[in-house]
Amino acid sequence: MRRITRITTVGIASAALALSVTSCGDSSSDSGSGSGGDKAAIAYDIGGRGDQSFNDAAYAGLAKAEKELDVSGSEAEPSDGEGDADKVQRLTELARSGNNPVIGVGFAYAPAIKKVAPKFPKTTFGIIDDASVTGDNIANIVFNEEQGSYLAGVAAAKVTKTKTVGFIGGVETPLIKKFEAGFIQGVKDTDASVNVLPQYLTQPPDFGGFSKPDLGKAAAQGQLDKKADVIYSAAGLAGSGAIEAVSKAGKWNIGVDSDQYKQKGLAAYKESILTSVTKDVEDSVFNLIKSVQDDKPETGEIRYGLDEDGVGLSMSNPAFTKMTEVIEAVDKAKQEIIDGKITVKTAP
Repeated sequence: MRRITRITTVGIASAALALSVTSCGDSSSDSGSGSGGDKAAIAYDIGGRGDQSFNDAAYAGLAKAEKELDVSGSEAEPSDGEGDADKVQRLTELARSGNNPVIGVGFAYAPAIKKVAPKFPKTTFGIIDDASVTGDNIANIVFNEEQGSYLAGVAAAKVTKTKTVGFIGGVETPLIKKFEAGFIQGVKDTDASVNVLPQYLTQPPDFGGFSKPDLGKAAAQGQLDKKADVIYSAAGLAGSGAIEAVSKAGKWNIGVDSDQYKQKGLAAYKESILTSVTKDVEDSVFNLIKSVQDDKPETGEIRYGLDEDGVGLSMSNPAFTKMTEVIEAVDKAKQEIIDGKITVKTAP
């Protein structure tokens, strides 16, 4: 199995230097390993690897490809306060280093991929959570987040004892508003008397709401003070702060993107994580890498929804699976969404 090289980038110049140095390192450390010398790379979103959520799910897909497909993986970290120019340089160097595919984790990479992809027509560029930038060598990996969030709303409405639940969004963007919309609709369709407290940590162009746990913790405490006893956080690394606050208050969390009950970094709080709204980012990354290796690269919009378990609710917490009435309501709602009987909103 090949070693994944992790690259921390701080600005354009250091990004180029770091990538050129680690490329040399890969050449020596990977000498003689693998069958075809295939290389793949992911460039992380705000918060980077270790967010116990979105970025970690993408990393799991790269690690799976490294193990099962014998590819050499590279990772590139974002820097605080970076601009599109930094992302352009990062993707350019990853492509120049022979990685194929090169995957941008998050919609923030859209402007950079628009500039870089045409310059490397033989390289497949993947972007997760964005369908606005298209091209012959661009794979747009998108999810029906609102569907999974609807199921979370059903569960929250069934579990709450105070008739008050909370939603914490990292940054108020159209993507995160899909999470909010589905959650609120699921709550209200299940029990219209339940009050939902929506809150966003930051507004664009400030994307710190995805990376600052203290903001998530403060927001969750505010909602707890308003009697919320179930809080759903879609806030990346900032969500870990919310999970901590909710856990210490003895209330229920609903996680996001990854199965956060299983995340080692959240092990101290896992008993409070009722369930998580999962997005199959892991398999989406793996599938794109495999498609390139098979010389049948995925391109265009690749959508993951409830129908093929591309989104859903995790069932890792035994306390959740024992809630028979809740599980029955969730399963019923899931089937009705798949059958088209329920159309979930994508905006509040």
